[in-house]
Amino acid sequence: MSDVSRQGPSAVLVPAPDPRAVREASLEELTQLGLPLPPSQFPLVWEPGDEIELRPLREIEARIAVLHLILARCFGMPPQAAMSWLLNSHLVEMVTPPEWEFVMGGKGDHRSFVLHHDALFSLCWVLGLTKQLDPTVPVDEHLVERMPNIAAGESFAHWRSRILAAPQHPADVAALLDLHYCLDWAYLELEEAGRPVPGLVDANAIGQRRWALEWAVMLRGPYHDEPPGWEEVDLST
Repeated sequence: MSDVSRQGPSAVLVPAPDPRAVREASLEELTQLGLPLPPSQFPLVWEPGDEIELRPLREIEARIAVLHLILARCFGMPPQAAMSWLLNSHLVEMVTPPEWEFVMGGKGDHRSFVLHHDALFSLCWVLGLTKQLDPTVPVDEHLVERMPNIAAGESFAHWRSRILAAPQHPADVAALLDLHYCLDWAYLELEEAGRPVPGLVDANAIGQRRWALEWAVMLRGPYHDEPPGWEEVDLST
């Protein structure tokens, strides 16, 4: 199953903000949180002159719906009910192979799928379904109210019409991506040193939020490859 859909309008391609100014703001935020700063050679996420856009609205909405379904499976939804909902919502093609194995057979790392709760939260911020993505604050407890009501049989199409997504500006999402790139490094440094984090969000949650932002922002320029699929997002740097 491919997680890439070409349906739905594409977002507007805009000039990327100055990466050095964005990085300066990210480092200032880390300083305010009392976090270690990455080394001076820590790479920028994009280069001057690059362009950015968000993934098509329907594609982000579909990824949110699939992640929500996977979380439902984590907490007891039967596989046949999950399959039925995916079929009725025409989302089978949006499920990645590892997700498919988990949805249908319960195979894979259950804990890693539960952690996607923070990736889901991050994508909801991208679409304006939650007001903030604060690194010190856990997932909005009311978030489930903005998700498809799978148990009641709400379809993907009905959910889309209900939520009326209002995506963030691509430059704002890119800036938050840069912040989470730096946060991911800082939180892992704290974890390795056995030091406490500044809020209620741990390194795993920060990594998940970064994963979602890395996927949602499409960078265009001479040093960027084609945007990765969901399972291809590289968090190793």
